[in-house]
Amino acid sequence: MNEAGQSLSVLVAHPSADLYGSDRVLLETIDGLERSGARVLVTLPSSGPLVPELVRRGARVILCPTPVLRKSMLSPVGLLKLGGVAIHGLLRSVGVIRGARPDVILANTITVPLWTVAGRLCGVPVVTHVHEAEANAPRFVRAALALPLMFSDDILTNSKFSMDTLERSLGILRGRSTVLSNGVPGPPTDRPPRAGLAGGLRILYVGRLSHRKGVDVAVEGLLQLLEQGVEAHLSIVGSVFPGNEAYEAGLRDRVQATGASGHVTFHGFQNDVWPFLSESDVVVVPSRLDEPFGNTAVEAVLASRPVVVSNTSGLREAAAGYGSAQFVAPGNSADLAAALKSVSLDWPQFRDAAMADARKAATRHSPERFGALMAGYLARAAGRPA
Repeated sequence: MNEAGQSLSVLVAHPSADLYGSDRVLLETIDGLERSGARVLVTLPSSGPLVPELVRRGARVILCPTPVLRKSMLSPVGLLKLGGVAIHGLLRSVGVIRGARPDVILANTITVPLWTVAGRLCGVPVVTHVHEAEANAPRFVRAALALPLMFSDDILTNSKFSMDTLERSLGILRGRSTVLSNGVPGPPTDRPPRAGLAGGLRILYVGRLSHRKGVDVAVEGLLQLLEQGVEAHLSIVGSVFPGNEAYEAGLRDRVQATGASGHVTFHGFQNDVWPFLSESDVVVVPSRLDEPFGNTAVEAVLASRPVVVSNTSGLREAAAGYGSAQFVAPGNSADLAAALKSVSLDWPQFRDAAMADARKAATRHSPERFGALMAGYLARAAGRPA
């Protein structure tokens, strides 16, 4: 409450209504704001499975179709198209801000830059929560993505890797960011790993189906395990971006062509991933390119499951310090297969380490701590006592 007895009013601008990494982190932010007594309005460009989760937490939701910045737009043709819709989007954003009259705006990811600009135009402080780290993108693209952050009053990043990438992209942002590690909730009920691996090793992939995420690497790793006589099964939980359906079709064709249909199951997108984690023995995060963090890896650790992740970027931070975690070369299916085979051969050791790691991760990624810190940052940006 402020001096007049009014609770903090927060407008959150988010780029999607899905339920993947940054979307789930947003829910922890909303939980923290609700616990602090804040009033929350969330703007989304369209509806989706995130909406009922936000409403259930007490947030109001408004659909405001403003442009979401993508790397594909950062070309001469893309910039022309973006300019054509940006003015209308900016007017919509300003209208929402003036109607809601928030104390502070949270731009949740760098892909909603119009809200940062609109907040500055309306005289409302803006905090940007950066979930991205496009370290492999061309310098021009990285600088263009980071440029709107100059209008932010405060910048939070989900990992040191994200912060370093941001500062390398646009030097003027150096020293302006604070790392706030993601809050990640654990499973609703504890289910320890199996005592033995009867029936073979159960491998799980959770996330978007894309070349970048390396789902095909997981499939090839499984095929190599089978060739080496290691009984195993791969569960794939997730879906493709609209327009990328050919990638999933290629995965399915590869599985069928190699006669491995009985060893791979495609479950599609699932809102609740914990039942799949409970049924798994080991989780793979085989991303080819840099990741700003690794929520999936943390969820695996919280579920007491060993994890095999690509040795790159924010994934190193997410899985660092855990005895049941293994790091493999990005895009290398042979490395992945070898790591999975070691889990199968040394299962008692990995099982014990995973149960110890779960306790450590629960403290490191406490959702309550994350939510309280986020609420404090936003209150201070609004000029309120934290």
